[in-house]
Amino acid sequence: MKITKTHLEGVLIVEPAVHGDHRGWFMETYSATKFKEQGIDMEFVQDNQSYSATKGTLRGLHYQLNPKAQTKLIRCTRGAIYDVAVDIRAGSPTYGEWFGIELTAENKKQLLIPKGFAHGFMTLIEDVEVQYKCDELYAPECDGGILWNDPAIGVKWPIDVTPVLSAKDKKAPLLKDAKLNFVM
Repeated sequence: MKITKTHLEGVLIVEPAVHGDHRGWFMETYSATKFKEQGIDMEFVQDNQSYSATKGTLRGLHYQLNPKAQTKLIRCTRGAIYDVAVDIRAGSPTYGEWFGIELTAENKKQLLIPKGFAHGFMTLIEDVEVQYKCDELYAPECDGGILWNDPAIGVKWPIDVTPVLSAKDKKAPLLKDAKLNFVM
């Protein structure tokens, strides 16, 4: 398992070792032991899966407030997404900055997004499935979001389409107006 740091402290690219032969392939998508060896110690308590039928579906930018903030380990198991993390930790030198990466069923890369970051993704093709692990259960009372195209953040989404959005994501606030309680 290869783990690569990004410019956002704590946001990591995880590349599982893939073992293939004439039958196909096998990989360990998560190992608590291997994560601990890399200094990453958490206990995942919930697995989530989403399906998006349409290219250009955008989910996010989402987070959960403290005390129910979540660390997420995201992977795309069918199709392709552009996955984004935004630093929303007050006092962070990278506050409001974002990191994006293409996660696909083929490249098998994963993104670890710690507490204090908003998360979102856009589907790059039709028929996409995304799975992610969380270290905290979903708590609707702590649910938060930021507008996907907030100009103060400036995420450069890779495809120029009018995204398919939920009603919740359409009315999400700008970063400057969002309810946040993360401190660096």
